[in-house]
Amino acid sequence: MTRDHGDRPLILSLGGINMDLVTFSNRLPADGETVVGDRFVTYPGGKGANQAVAAARMGARSAMVGRVGDDMFGPQLTDLLEAAGVEAGAVGVSSGTNSGIAVISVGESGQNRIVQVLGANNTCGDAEYDAVADLLPRASALMLQLEVSIGLSIKAAELAAAQGVQVILDPGPVRPVPKEFYRHVSVITPNETEAEALVGYPVTDMRTAASAAEELLARGVGSAVIKLGAQGAYWADGAGAGEVQPFAVQAVDTVAAGDAFNGALAVALSEGHSLESAVRWGCAAGALSVTRVGAQDSMPTRDAVLALATGNMG
Repeated sequence: MTRDHGDRPLILSLGGINMDLVTFSNRLPADGETVVGDRFVTYPGGKGANQAVAAARMGARSAMVGRVGDDMFGPQLTDLLEAAGVEAGAVGVSSGTNSGIAVISVGESGQNRIVQVLGANNTCGDAEYDAVADLLPRASALMLQLEVSIGLSIKAAELAAAQGVQVILDPGPVRPVPKEFYRHVSVITPNETEAEALVGYPVTDMRTAASAAEELLARGVGSAVIKLGAQGAYWADGAGAGEVQPFAVQAVDTVAAGDAFNGALAVALSEGHSLESAVRWGCAAGALSVTRVGAQDSMPTRDAVLALATGNMG
């Protein structure tokens, strides 16, 4: 469903807000091993916040619902969201709690390992549900992840679905997803690891992605999109299915590629594009994001995404 918001849809994100603490090294350490890194940086992150920024960069009106701590990172995270064009009035502060933190190690190939501490994200509850309820009448899509409580996410999804607002679920970080969640989800977008956790068998290529997508459709979701990284993506919606081939880029940092994908997907669907076209936008956004270091900093602009997605690179 596309709602009338003038010339731009409102995309709502309920999810995690983190500060990412990132190390770079020639290779990632094995268990029990110490390697000497090249540099250390901090970046604003969190799947919910990243996706909100991705939607804003894609030209949509974007609003974030979540919480930060009362530590030094809290005001920085809120200010950076607003600087990126995200409405942050519904971002609360939890006293006596640290902001969400992600400790990320990035190897020379761009692959990463992440340890996340949810912090204030884990304190989201009734206030965030009320904020979502206030914003939904103006929204075209609600983006959810699993960095806040499952119960809150299910309640928000149920409310959004009842109002005809598309619910886009990125089921990460990996957690069990209750059966009742699926029927409120318009589009579910797991990557290979998340898809395997959901369906119980390895998802490594288009064939196994197709099987996983059919399983997720059978659980009640409207559409399933399996993100396969460098292999592209597979989509299915009950009426059709297909593959979107990857875009060839040189990856330097794969952090938040899936968030770039989801933000672009949400905007495309809110503007009335087909699922296949929206997945292509998502693949283009994800590809562009891995060519830059950082999470929110790597979210691409609408012009860059559309140029790559349409093959019009100027």
